[in-house]
Amino acid sequence: MNYIDLVGYFGSFLTSITFIPQVYKTWQTKSAGDLSLSMLFIVLFSCMVWLVYAVALMLWPVIIANSIIGLLSIMLIYFKFTFKK
Repeated sequence: MNYIDLVGYFGSFLTSITFIPQVYKTWQTKSAGDLSLSMLFIVLFSCMVWLVYAVALMLWPVIIANSIIGLLSIMLIYFKFTFKK
């Protein structure tokens, strides 16, 4: 593994953790009213497209990051429908 691979994995890590604070806060407060459903679906669709690309080229940092972001997006979409007031 060379330094550019490490940069890719570090970027993957940073990208992957971007939604964790939002998922945690939404779960903790049981409130998802301020989340944009259209944005969440765009992020989810984007992750799916990136995953197709990354799997075809076996780009593991991209596969890892988009898998995690996709899962977090699905969680937020679930919360959006579950935590209605």
